[in-house]
Amino acid sequence: MSTTQKELETAHELLDFIRKSPTAYQAVANMRDMLDAKGFIYLPEQDAWDVRRGGCYYTTRNASSIVAFKVGADLDHYHYQMSASHTDSPTFKVKMSPELSGPEGYLRLNVEPYGGMIDYTWFDRPLSVAGRVMVREGSGVRSRLLAIDRDLFLIPSLAIHMNREVNDGFAPNRQVDLMPLMSAGELSGGAFMQLLADELGVEADQVLSFDLTLVNRQPGVVWGAREEFVSSPRLDDLQSAFSALRGFDQAHNDHDVSVFACFDNEEVGSGTKQGAKSTFLRDVLVRINAALGKDEQDLLRALAASFMVSFDNAHAVHPNHPEHADEGNRPHLNQGVVIKEHAAQLYCTDAFSSAVMAEVCRRADVPTQVFANRSDKRGGSTLGNLSNQQVSVHGVDIGLPQLAMHSSYETAGVRDTAWGIRALEAFYGADLVIEGAEGVSFDS
Repeated sequence: MSTTQKELETAHELLDFIRKSPTAYQAVANMRDMLDAKGFIYLPEQDAWDVRRGGCYYTTRNASSIVAFKVGADLDHYHYQMSASHTDSPTFKVKMSPELSGPEGYLRLNVEPYGGMIDYTWFDRPLSVAGRVMVREGSGVRSRLLAIDRDLFLIPSLAIHMNREVNDGFAPNRQVDLMPLMSAGELSGGAFMQLLADELGVEADQVLSFDLTLVNRQPGVVWGAREEFVSSPRLDDLQSAFSALRGFDQAHNDHDVSVFACFDNEEVGSGTKQGAKSTFLRDVLVRINAALGKDEQDLLRALAASFMVSFDNAHAVHPNHPEHADEGNRPHLNQGVVIKEHAAQLYCTDAFSSAVMAEVCRRADVPTQVFANRSDKRGGSTLGNLSNQQVSVHGVDIGLPQLAMHSSYETAGVRDTAWGIRALEAFYGADLVIEGAEGVSFDS
């Protein structure tokens, strides 16, 4: 089946979103802009909340995680239908003392790994930095978002003439091999802090601290003779986050509280105040419940009837190494949403939740695939079971198939973003009536 013009447009919209979201901070800022444009009301965590039926709201934590929700006008069987994705991606974080002087007159940037990236994919690419900077302003300190739109750094490979064995296997040392080059003599110590100050229009001594990471500057593209592929930095997990947000926005459901959650720090275990294992989501649900005039008994009943879609990208079968995929559970690009399962419960999918999601997709004419690791590979984990430690609900782990996960430049199918949006729109629009783990009806 050929790619449609609408699917191509959606892929380019995804790439534009990713380009504007070099870190979790910018991703949340962009999501806020999208929600503001749709009339959502921002509820700061530190303020009292006025939540009403029929209203649309969102809140944030640490400026890097966000939860948005739409309250149905007719909550005759009050429950939550939720999705969870993540805003962060593997990269390198700039250390507090950011410069390495020398050797031989060079000036390098001092960085450390964030998450489980494929190290060698960061060599010989134009890089910049983005994130947030804390600045002294007047009598206080303010957070300023920063994304420098210039090619500033590069991690140079060692020439093959100096390492003849490089193609026989290369394991870069992160303290030695992966420090980005900043200058060959034009800049001296203190240049990085001055660079930040110049970009923000402040004095260098006003820059107090920062959370900054490396950004691969290579732009995302749609490619292939038949435009089958989309490649970009940070597809994991901004492709799923973008799809979930679009589906959430486009759906309407008067009979539930629809919740879109996007957490930071999934790539480092989610154990932060803004991660999936934090109280963030539960705090929001508790406050919604109270603002609607309901008690703890109502909340517990609602959670028992609720459902979460944990939406984080999945591994497509590799063209050169199909042997690394399970023989019968191997997703393919451009063939639809992937339902992920793991016997040791690294994914929250079970027979009940898998059936619910498959039926949601069937009703929406969205193709589904299944993923399981080879039995001799452990694989990774994601958001579903982590968030369940605070909010225990029925849940399913799904994703969009991609190649080169955790590379600095990843590849997916150009059609699958549209499938993801359609699946989440169908999920949010379905009036799910859950009866324990015995069954579910679709009233919509």
